[in-house]
Amino acid sequence: MAALLANLDFSKAILVGHSMGCRVVLEANRLAPARVAGIVLVDGSRLASGDPDAAESAARALIDKPGYSAFAENLFRQMFFRASPLAEAIVARALRQPTEISSALWPRLARWDAAHMDAALAAVRVPLMAIQSTTRDAQLRRTPLKPGESSPWLDLLRQKVPSAKIEIISGVGHFPQLEAAETVNRLIAGFVQKP
Repeated sequence: MAALLANLDFSKAILVGHSMGCRVVLEANRLAPARVAGIVLVDGSRLASGDPDAAESAARALIDKPGYSAFAENLFRQMFFRASPLAEAIVARALRQPTEISSALWPRLARWDAAHMDAALAAVRVPLMAIQSTTRDAQLRRTPLKPGESSPWLDLLRQKVPSAKIEIISGVGHFPQLEAAETVNRLIAGFVQKP
């Protein structure tokens, strides 16, 4: 993404990332800060901290124990709190991904979180908004957030980026940009007008 910003000569982009994509936009900002005017993180999280090797190994064990298909189905089904055709389509799409690629992503995500998340957040010098709808516990069980609640992820953002604007969207799962598109679009539009 940082290379794309340079190649397209974008000087002041608003980067929006969802879930895994939150890491992508944070890293792009770290690599090309002069090209970034703002960051929006949609239902982000942190999988691991501490030793990157241990984080990657622990994440790999979560996949290896049940097998990737069972792990992925459980992970993606928990992203929705209500059954719907949209939920079924996203779960089915996740399960169609090549196992050798998809099973590598989760451990690498945990490794990046442990090795680079703190530095990526410390590098934020532009307005940042987090749109959050869920949180997860240590067993990766996803639960909805309510206005006024916090989570370890939001606490980390407040610690590392004290100026971060936090918006909670309640009553939806991990894909608020799909389940509450009007609200997410309104929040992003308001953010874009103010950075």
